[in-house]
Amino acid sequence: MTTSRSDSMGVGGRPINTVLVANRGEIARRVFATCRRMGLGTVAVYSDADAAAPHVTEADAAVLLPGNTPAETYLRGELIIEAALAAGADAIHPGYGFLSENADFAKAVLAAGLVWIGPPVEAIEQMGSKVASKKMMDAAGVPVLAELDPAEVTEAHLPVLIKASAGGGGRGMRVVRGLGDLEAQIEAARREAASAFGDPTVFCERYLETGRHIEVQVMADTHGTIWAVGERECSIQRRHQKVIEEAPSPLVERVDGMRERLFEAARLAAGAIGYTGAGTVEFLADERGDFFFLEMNTRLQVEHPVTECTTGLDLVRLQLEVASGATLAAEPPAMYGHSIEVRLYAEDPAHDWQPQSGTVHHIDIPLVATEFGLLDRPGVRLDSGVVAGSVVGVHYDPMLAKVISYAETRSEAARLLANALHRAKIHGLVTNRDLLVRVLRHPAFLAGDTDTAFFGTHGLDTLSAPLVSESDEALSIVAAALADAAANRHTARVGGGLPSGWRNLPSQSTHKLFESRTSGTHDIGYRYTRGVVAVDGFDGLELIEATPDRVVLAVPGEKGAVRRHFAVARYGDLVCVDSPLGPVSVRRLPRFSDPADQVATGSLLAPMPGSVIRLGAEVGSRVEQGQPILWLEAMKMEHTIAAPAAGVLSAVNVTVGQQVEVGAVLAVVDPAEGTESQESK
Repeated sequence: MTTSRSDSMGVGGRPINTVLVANRGEIARRVFATCRRMGLGTVAVYSDADAAAPHVTEADAAVLLPGNTPAETYLRGELIIEAALAAGADAIHPGYGFLSENADFAKAVLAAGLVWIGPPVEAIEQMGSKVASKKMMDAAGVPVLAELDPAEVTEAHLPVLIKASAGGGGRGMRVVRGLGDLEAQIEAARREAASAFGDPTVFCERYLETGRHIEVQVMADTHGTIWAVGERECSIQRRHQKVIEEAPSPLVERVDGMRERLFEAARLAAGAIGYTGAGTVEFLADERGDFFFLEMNTRLQVEHPVTECTTGLDLVRLQLEVASGATLAAEPPAMYGHSIEVRLYAEDPAHDWQPQSGTVHHIDIPLVATEFGLLDRPGVRLDSGVVAGSVVGVHYDPMLAKVISYAETRSEAARLLANALHRAKIHGLVTNRDLLVRVLRHPAFLAGDTDTAFFGTHGLDTLSAPLVSESDEALSIVAAALADAAANRHTARVGGGLPSGWRNLPSQSTHKLFESRTSGTHDIGYRYTRGVVAVDGFDGLELIEATPDRVVLAVPGEKGAVRRHFAVARYGDLVCVDSPLGPVSVRRLPRFSDPADQVATGSLLAPMPGSVIRLGAEVGSRVEQGQPILWLEAMKMEHTIAAPAAGVLSAVNVTVGQQVEVGAVLAVVDPAEGTESQESK
């Protein structure tokens, strides 16, 4: 450690023995990990939906916040303080998100006689308004992008970015390129901001289509020392939310003098508001190394592990020590090596980043050297809020885990992380894993050519494509069929020793049907003849081994056969096949379909569980293809459900405020009526 301190002593000499984390998921687990290493007690708070979450079971004590939504639970500061007092905690760590940058909550924590593990209330207030903070930074000499009043935006200002004044994480953020869209987008941004942060205030600023998102980690004590610990680059984003972060920044590494200017601006920003504790000063930079202040986050950041891995510092420990009155050394440790973090989300990038919900049946990331800990040699760190059996609901962010690599060079860190993700077993939910691997292996990323338009520049459809090729997917599905056959024989009460589909006379192939999200229906036909299996359409394929959870195939090729190993897992009709070729998930289809399961043509199905917040058309009205019909709110974001084709809206099966499950028929557009109506005109 690089601080001197009185162990576990609070401000004014009060001991800190037990810390309540006013948060959930991986950030609560992350803070708990450091508390345990420091010998401190831990208290969790949880909603009804989080009752079985890992952060609850790991804490020494846990207190229920009745309800499910953030507004009912994690945004209820008074309930959290009551929980701390009831459980005997003497300090509160806010984590990030929710109330972490809420000055009123910080005041209430202090008023209750608890230690606030965060910056001074005044600093939170000054940085809490993005509008006011920019004016303050401008006055302090930090370069800024001018803030625009939404009412004064003209064509000359376009495109503009709408931002929530009270928060971050992409909530309440919209890009507007046409004045006609401005009013509707502002209203949508206000709704999201109110839902996520309890404050609907938004503002506008000029939007730079491309740029580099660079941020500086600061740490300051109560004795006047301010560290600029290191910079991070977080340019690869979706919906203005960071997806991949790294330290150090490739841009800063190649622009002479940029790091010194960044660090000076960050220290100037922290000093201007009398900052203490951990914080992040965020900038938007161009390729020349010029940068502009975006905001200061008065809390720990999601991406803090890459700074920890390249400095050897435990930033949570530093937060706790600074809150206890510790003194920082004159200078922070130097950065070394390279670290990259990816955010593993339960979402479908290929379908407008739709968040997913459901059960995480299995999650296993190979090469993990530590969880929530420091890396001092090449390896992978995992910070996760879920374990096998965890349920991802609709009320919170769909991030499953942060997977972080460290190595001596950037190229090795990228290769190590891509390999770990490629080989990871993640069963039960669609994730952005394939996209993350493709980005980490992309020539532009490896060259350090990253900016906020990365997905648009290099094609989201290409980057979100499955890692496995069509032919290798088909081979994996063959393995799924043969493993299923082995499972059937394993559980058979009669003739279990006979091969699946065995006949004493030549017969037709046995068929199994599987459905892939990306390639449709696969009909796998196979037959056993004299102990040898023949698979229709796969001439020369040799079965070496088949058990319910493992299949080995010898795949013919021009230069000889190659053995391939497949691990197979089943969860009801879901079948997950993992191999070095790439992950494959399919659903086993019944031989005969139930007519009751069919839905009418033109039905709009709920892509996720959520709440209906708005209707855009009435029954009987004519709609055009792509026209918004209704809006769902799920995982703190709005999602538009649009007409699949032109026609007449013949049914609306939901009302505003109604909760719907995935696959529910929300409305029906009758294309036939639409065509007849058009012809009659």
